[in-house]
Amino acid sequence: MTALHFAKLDPALYAPGTDPGLVDVPTMRFIVVEGRGDPNTAPAYAAALECLYGLTYTIKMSPKSGDAPPGYVEYAVPPLEGLWWFDDEPFTPAAGVAGRKDDLVWAAMIRQPSFVTPEVFAWAQQRLAHRKKLDVSGAHLEDITEGRCAQVMHLGPYDDEPATVARLEAFIASQGLRTDMAGRRAHHEIYLGDPRRTAPAKLRTVIRHPVAQP
Repeated sequence: MTALHFAKLDPALYAPGTDPGLVDVPTMRFIVVEGRGDPNTAPAYAAALECLYGLTYTIKMSPKSGDAPPGYVEYAVPPLEGLWWFDDEPFTPAAGVAGRKDDLVWAAMIRQPSFVTPEVFAWAQQRLAHRKKLDVSGAHLEDITEGRCAQVMHLGPYDDEPATVARLEAFIASQGLRTDMAGRRAHHEIYLGDPRRTAPAKLRTVIRHPVAQP
């Protein structure tokens, strides 16, 4: 049986070009952990990723222990994603991220198949907390709808993203639209490369901004 692979099923969402374009993003289910601080140094961010991947793999590997939930299908673990903002303003070129990373607020998240119900998620929390002694209380399951967005593929180091974000914003304006960030419609990044194993110049990151009519 072929494993469910979101990136292959939805290339428009995970493989945009290096030129910005528009996309309609459907409702998707995620495990989410929220926090704040510089992702490079904040212990909370490292803990969030440990929790996210721990819960995701607990669910993915459940058939190995005979605990596969109803409707389980084999699937590839989707990439890590993140929503980013500041308490006082959205994440945009004008916000000036440089020097403000400690002020970042974020929601780290991994997409889940539809069979991951609140009951399945609660089971995974209990199992992971028992086996690994992890604090999983900060994680939750959430359906997120972004709707109409503009997005682009950023190639290279994360610190070089501002220029790509500026190109994305210019494209949005050229389409007679405006960036429309509120709630879960925020600066969105999808990490297609592992920075621990990939040279910075070869990293690929989808950058997505929600849009609306003026």
